[in-house]
Amino acid sequence: MDLFLRHLEVIGLVILMICRLGRSRQADVDIDVNSTSTLDTNFRCVHLLLGQYICHDPEIDPETQQARGCDPKTSTVQVTCTPAPQIICDGIQHNGTTTVFHKTVPCKWTNGCSFETALLLSIFLGMFGIDRFYLGYPAIGLLKFSTLGFFFLGQLIDVLLIASQVVKPADGSDYVIDYYGAGLIKLLWNSETVVSPSDH
Repeated sequence: MDLFLRHLEVIGLVILMICRLGRSRQADVDIDVNSTSTLDTNFRCVHLLLGQYICHDPEIDPETQQARGCDPKTSTVQVTCTPAPQIICDGIQHNGTTTVFHKTVPCKWTNGCSFETALLLSIFLGMFGIDRFYLGYPAIGLLKFSTLGFFFLGQLIDVLLIASQVVKPADGSDYVIDYYGAGLIKLLWNSETVVSPSDH
């Protein structure tokens, strides 16, 4: 029993030393952060990293259910961003409420084709090619009409392609879907999404 109590006492002393060491390091960090002499006051806010700023949601157009002012060529829109509290950039320490800069974020440009309408047309009138006419593919629509939806096999394939949002309007736009609706986003690997072994 005495040996067990001694082990607990040693463990308690080790934990106490770790806590004191952590507090002293935190105090050093607080001193470094709050001393403006060690910070670069010429740092530009547009160069902040993820997590150091908050961007507001774009203004949503009620008719298209997407960002108002979405550029059809680049599928991007500008949003206002605010540095996080206690961030110093452009020579000012921010409190988290000042809008300082704009960022370009991706958006979905729509041209009026509704996802629900396209899917319902494909399910109920797809054998006549009405769904393809609606989406702007008249040649495929005519071929489906003359072959009764490729003998219903083409209709089934189109229902799956439209439901999975692989087939979209012919002009390159996206469907009109609720902004927080069932829209699919393709994720690609790039320098911001890939974790390299050196990051661990």
